[in-house]
Amino acid sequence: MDADRRAGIAESGGVPDLVAILGDDEQAEPRNRKTTEIGRHGPHRGTDPESLFRIIFANAPTLDGPELAALSRTACEHGIDVVIGLQERRGASLFNSVAWLAADGRRGHHRKIMPTLNERLIWAAADGSTIGHRWESWHGPMGALICWEHWMPLARAARHATGEVLHFALWLAVGERHQLASRHYAFEGQCFVAAAGTMLTRDDVVEGFRSLGLQDEAAMAMIEAIPADRILLKDGGSALIAPDASYVVRPDHMSRDLVIDAIETVRVTEGRLYLDTQGHYARPDIFELRIDTGAKPGVRYGGGDEF
Repeated sequence: MDADRRAGIAESGGVPDLVAILGDDEQAEPRNRKTTEIGRHGPHRGTDPESLFRIIFANAPTLDGPELAALSRTACEHGIDVVIGLQERRGASLFNSVAWLAADGRRGHHRKIMPTLNERLIWAAADGSTIGHRWESWHGPMGALICWEHWMPLARAARHATGEVLHFALWLAVGERHQLASRHYAFEGQCFVAAAGTMLTRDDVVEGFRSLGLQDEAAMAMIEAIPADRILLKDGGSALIAPDASYVVRPDHMSRDLVIDAIETVRVTEGRLYLDTQGHYARPDIFELRIDTGAKPGVRYGGGDEF
């Protein structure tokens, strides 16, 4: 977005009606975000990964906890919708999740159905109960996928079936492949895509951990095992993408500036004249996708007809 348009938005009120906060596995509590990078490198020789996981787990919010409640109140007070990535604590496991906090108090969420590679050291795989979420906003239906879920063709199909007008692609950072996946998603779904990533340095991780005020030498040793020459760990790249796969706001990998712009939802309708993968460009007589959206708790209590 050019400077004149950014200034115009600011002068017209200055407050967006929808905010996407950071990307993929990011915490609602900023200090805790800095510790998540260690999960990308895995255990180092001579370190104690359990000590750091214990700290991450203790600081991970629950969906019904005070952290998201406070953020929800703030969203309502300012009349904005908030979409935020988080490490969700659920039972004795962590899930890579995204929460939607609406301006009127409504909420929604999605849990990543397949952690990628060494993410499985940290996060559990979710069931299909959140894959078909449809967040109704005044823009129209919204939804999200997390990181490599965008390379799961059937997960994309499940999301496109909800008729998204605006999709949130949450990444740790939005590199070239992630830009390609986000732009492909925008064109395939004929929707706008907000691709969200974060800027993260080694100093951010170290200082963030120290800000917790913990005297845990084992956890600190694991963080300090991140090579000193890896100054920039994640390089942002947030962008806003139109239904024709063009950029509304191009990524800037060396900037921490906010990505701010407006979307013209009429472009979604116009684009679906040419491509509607769940309508006139589908072949349900040949292809059919069935999705099990039932919750899978693993243990069920009951009797009679329930079993």
